[in-house]
Amino acid sequence: PIIYCHTDAVDDNDIMKKIFVCLITILFITFTGCSTNINNTPTKKVEEFLNRYQTLDSKVISDLDRVVEEEEKFNTSNREDYKELIKNQYKDMTYMIKNETINGDKAIVEVEITVKDYKKVMDEAEVYRNNNMQLFSDELGNYKETMYIDYVIKQLKEAKDTVKYTLELGVTKKDKKWQVDQISDETEDKILGIYNY
Repeated sequence: PIIYCHTDAVDDNDIMKKIFVCLITILFITFTGCSTNINNTPTKKVEEFLNRYQTLDSKVISDLDRVVEEEEKFNTSNREDYKELIKNQYKDMTYMIKNETINGDKAIVEVEITVKDYKKVMDEAEVYRNNNMQLFSDELGNYKETMYIDYVIKQLKEAKDTVKYTLELGVTKKDKKWQVDQISDETEDKILGIYNY
């Protein structure tokens, strides 16, 4: 009888182990499958898109480098300063998802973002320049754009006021996966904090 009981105990342990392994496997498959679907929604794709700005994703920085390099008004020094300003703008941006509307394979996700108000700073800098042209001119009285850009960048570095913008981001389902559409110039300006409100 002792051997019989001992054998039963071993069998019970083996059965319990098998049941436990089966349960863990089922849970793993269930959660893995669900997480794929949970992350494949218009809202999740918009969150991923905006997080790429906040984390300075390599593609975001590559696009920024390209845009700044194409800007002829910058010299080497203020070009680098401007890039740093924009990187800080991206990192400091906060957002809140307000609404998601799905219509078949198309969706609109409404997001409220908060960014530094660079537009206000640029407008104030322009007024200051127009009233003080001599400060942005050389000894011969010729206006120097680079002097003005240096001034604007200095003012932007000190910007503290923030502004809220509403973005309506389009998202399209392709091959059962949601993807954020190409953003408009208006949306890009809002993310940069330079939108003319």
